[in-house]
Amino acid sequence: MLEPNWLDNADAFAEMFRLDDRIAIVTGASAGLGVALSKAFACAGAHVVVASRRAARLEETAQAVRGYGREALVQSVDVANQRQCAELVETTMRKFGRVDILINNAGMASAVPALREDPKDFRSVVDVNLGGSYWMAQACAGAMTPGSSIINISSVLAFTTASLPQAAYTASKAGLVGLTRDLARQWGRQPGIRVNAIAPGFFETEMTESYSPDYVTDSLEPRFVLGRSGRPEELAATAVWLASPAAGYVTGQTILVDGGMSTT
Repeated sequence: MLEPNWLDNADAFAEMFRLDDRIAIVTGASAGLGVALSKAFACAGAHVVVASRRAARLEETAQAVRGYGREALVQSVDVANQRQCAELVETTMRKFGRVDILINNAGMASAVPALREDPKDFRSVVDVNLGGSYWMAQACAGAMTPGSSIINISSVLAFTTASLPQAAYTASKAGLVGLTRDLARQWGRQPGIRVNAIAPGFFETEMTESYSPDYVTDSLEPRFVLGRSGRPEELAATAVWLASPAAGYVTGQTILVDGGMSTT
């Protein structure tokens, strides 16, 4: 039998985009896009577990979440540590009794010429960006119920290159695209989890503060098809949509939110 058509009722249609009383875990929530993502999920009605290695700054994010009338749980975690990922989920389950949404946003970058990159440094980037997303997804999947959503934050550099030498970062973010497809296939029917990714273009964050003005002006801005860098709320809105019932038939996909950078 066909499900009721949401388009027959304007209020029901609007509810498709809501996340009321869902429980969302956001990693890398102490700064940058992680803060915007945490706020957006609170705006959409979710209670948010804010997690990061830098626990001191997490309370600011938690206060912002609470400002929207939602509950927030602060948790320090190194996502490269599988045990800590499992403990984060266990703590969430004790507090809320469920996990509905995971945003794998924790990440790090490096810019080292390939012939000079130290193996330890290369592995540390991959361990956080790719390995950490896998360990968090693995831990959450065991607790999630049908209809839950995992969103991996990849990068436009999974599809194109920049002028900086970023082999470790690019490899880890491209790996996330493949991981997203595989987990979507594995977990689609049982336990009924949708797994997608977002590939951001250039957003001004702590990670990009070290870029020289000349690099941004000469190398990046000419590739901004829309003529500007991205705003954090634009990325966060895409994540909310992917986690909501409105994207209920979307899985295994990577959504580019890059202002057209990947087309240049």
